[in-house]
Amino acid sequence: MSVNEVRRLFNRVAARISHPVEHVLAWSLFRRRSQQRARMSHYRRRTGNNLSLQY
Repeated sequence: MSVNEVRRLFNRVAARISHPVEHVLAWSLFRRRSQQRARMSHYRRRTGNNLSLQY
């Protein structure tokens, strides 16, 4: 988890504005999964390009 995500989670839970804790945790899970999908897609694209350049 990044510093920004921890700060956002803390602010959401501590302030108790309008989102229940379950919503905040679901957002965090969604965000981390989304980042993982993007990271894997990036790695796959780079690997595909690098393989075509090998001798």
